[in-house]
Amino acid sequence: MTVVAALVGAIIISFSAIFYSLSGADAITGGFFRVAFAVPVLFVIWWARRDKDQRPLKHRVIAFAAGIAFAFDMIAWHNAIHDIGAGLATLLANTQVILVAIAAWLFFGDKPRRTVVAAIPVVLAGVALVSGIGQGDAYGENPLRGTLLALAAAVFYTMFILVMKFANSARAPAAGPLLDVSTGAVLTLLVVGALGSGIDFAFSWPKTGWLLALAIGPQVIAWMMIGYALPRLPASETATIVLLQPALTLVWGAMIFSERPSPLQIVGAVVVLVGVALVAASSQRRGRPPVPETG
Repeated sequence: MTVVAALVGAIIISFSAIFYSLSGADAITGGFFRVAFAVPVLFVIWWARRDKDQRPLKHRVIAFAAGIAFAFDMIAWHNAIHDIGAGLATLLANTQVILVAIAAWLFFGDKPRRTVVAAIPVVLAGVALVSGIGQGDAYGENPLRGTLLALAAAVFYTMFILVMKFANSARAPAAGPLLDVSTGAVLTLLVVGALGSGIDFAFSWPKTGWLLALAIGPQVIAWMMIGYALPRLPASETATIVLLQPALTLVWGAMIFSERPSPLQIVGAVVVLVGVALVAASSQRRGRPPVPETG
């Protein structure tokens, strides 16, 4: 059942970029409603198991603060989708697996395996190919900017993971930390929207329907399933699950939006996928289960 939960969660979460793109929302509006629609659902789930959430208030505040990083992750990732497509943007954002491994080394003294060190230049080469530099046939309205935004999303998501490492040290039921994170992201996006171009609160179909699907599917169901399953899986299966999400998003992007990366971008995508999978397997063996990008 653990493997099934992980697989189903990865499949659901692979539609994150697809649901967002189908909604037609702008980056901030899409991110806001993803977490705003999720909050009441998570609250109901958490309330039913609140007696098992023994986290001190300090940890809940930290999880709330992690929502700030998650909000900026979504903004950067959503904008990257507009520039380089759902598939490539999701793939590049998943390089957070490598950034988490590096951060764990720098801040916690958790020296990476040689596999991780060797994977870094390989992944960077893949990223360079995906960015479309020097390619006249590169896919995307602005592939270079999209690549940089997706990498920025990976940085913000790494910050989110590091903060959550402390926030959920007590291993509370997944709905509790997710509720705190989503609430923090909602308020952050409200502030960012007020300071920027604003949030489109108008309800329209099918935009609202796709944003609701984004909230209930990836934000609630997938996160809870993957959060339960990954720490309980062996390294080889963990690497497969982490690899499956961006790979499927590439497939959905090609099928639904006719996204057609150039041959060199495809080579770069394969290189990045392999590198991320190697790092994910190595991280899991060291007791640090990776978390797929949910943007």
